[in-house]
Amino acid sequence: MDDQIEIALLGELRIIAGSRELPLPASRKARALLAFLIATDRPHRRERLCELFWDLPDDPKAALRWALSKLRRVVDGEETRRIVADRERVSFAPERCRIDLRAVHETLDRPEDATDPEELERLARALGAVFLDGLDGAGDESFDAWLRAEREDALAARGAVLERLVSHPRTPRKGREKWLRLWQELDPEAAAAWRGSHRAQALLEPVAAAAEPEAMPAPTDPVDAKVVEVLGAAGRHSASGAAHRAANEADARLDRARARALREQRIGFCDVADGTKIAYATIGEGRPLLKAANWLNHLEFDWASPIWGRSFAAIARNRTFIRYDERGCGLSDWNVDDLTFDAFVEDLEAVADKLGLDTFPLIGISQGAAVCIEYAVRHPERVTGMVLVGGYAAGWRHLASPEEQARREAVLTLTELGWGTDNPAYRHIFSQTFMPEASAADLAWFDDFQRQTTSPANAARFQEAFGQIDVRHRLRDVRVPTLVLHSKYDQRIPLETGRALAAGIPDAHFVPLESRNHILMDCEPAWRDAIEAGIRFFQEKRL
Repeated sequence: MDDQIEIALLGELRIIAGSRELPLPASRKARALLAFLIATDRPHRRERLCELFWDLPDDPKAALRWALSKLRRVVDGEETRRIVADRERVSFAPERCRIDLRAVHETLDRPEDATDPEELERLARALGAVFLDGLDGAGDESFDAWLRAEREDALAARGAVLERLVSHPRTPRKGREKWLRLWQELDPEAAAAWRGSHRAQALLEPVAAAAEPEAMPAPTDPVDAKVVEVLGAAGRHSASGAAHRAANEADARLDRARARALREQRIGFCDVADGTKIAYATIGEGRPLLKAANWLNHLEFDWASPIWGRSFAAIARNRTFIRYDERGCGLSDWNVDDLTFDAFVEDLEAVADKLGLDTFPLIGISQGAAVCIEYAVRHPERVTGMVLVGGYAAGWRHLASPEEQARREAVLTLTELGWGTDNPAYRHIFSQTFMPEASAADLAWFDDFQRQTTSPANAARFQEAFGQIDVRHRLRDVRVPTLVLHSKYDQRIPLETGRALAAGIPDAHFVPLESRNHILMDCEPAWRDAIEAGIRFFQEKRL
């Protein structure tokens, strides 16, 4: 029996076998679960799926099992098993499947001369439908954020298809006019840029020129120009009107890039020697740049973050940017025996080895700085440079006063008892010290982010492990160019700690930042200053 099926993600979710549309479960959550598994095309932890769709006081795991049983009846064939699940993870295996959105991207990956106008027209019409129409609100806020990002990506794909249509030499004249109008409505800046090209002049010569939107003025402030051109980042406090408009457009471009990141990033898994499975992600093209994990990461949620989203999108514009979730959090294994500093370093080693990286610079934030230092000393032939932000060489068990240690012990107890509850007060202890200048909305986001990223027991274990860190004896052995950035009024890790870190590393460059935040927000001037310092460092050291 032929088990071939077609899956439509554009418009309402549909599953078609032969000429017959298969009935889907009446539950919107079950349909949203299926769509999420198909579109993301990778395994997900059962706990994460429960949070996305059934974060309720009753039995969410039972609801997940029920939904999977219903979905198997729809998508599994007699000899084809597409819903793949074990005790930890669930995924969709696209065996003998044609997925409409995947076909779009496969077409766009082919050379332009390998496509024909008729095929492009079909894709343009299909992309006119709303991605997973009708599934808004079927999951939690994270699901809705993912859905918005996917819809942005579908719009970007439609723009790419329309561009190919208007550029194709065999597109009929009237058709070209229609597709150009649609493209101009969708992306006026890109359409206007194309109209000004020599290729467009030849194709549009017989066609009356349509009114073009006013071009965006070029940045006039040198610093804004550097940030916009190199990173596409902000510079929002510039006094120049032209630079301000250019920076706003740069922000918009960066937000579009961030919205596409969840699809474009490539997630994989590697095994550490003790059997722990570590999730990693790569995005962008060019020379590799590897970021060590820090408190706390999640390869998916980071992109929606008011903390990391724009920073990561900016870095990925000119690099192959690599991140990973350390053991105990995110998409990596949570149930681990070893949650110590040496294990954190081994996680980084496993990711670098899995990807076959020869030489690369490192970024380390907070405790990730110590992980980078240890790795650089162990592997001096592979690390070309380091940028350390808000880092420290020794944890609170070594440096804190008895009073501070007592406070930390109390927080450990509160974490174990209240981290996983609906009351954010326990997690707010961290949010306030990490980002005292953040808005209430950003603090609320970070509160919830922490709850979804790890378990209460692991959150307490992380705090204890960070307190035990001590790489002070390794600082003098660092042999790579190092930039140390630290907020002047950091309430989590004092400025003196960052200065001591830089002083211990031979020839390290130290840059204090005007901020009270341990984690820089992309809306504050210090974020821009950090980006500029990083640009100069990478340029000067040719990293």
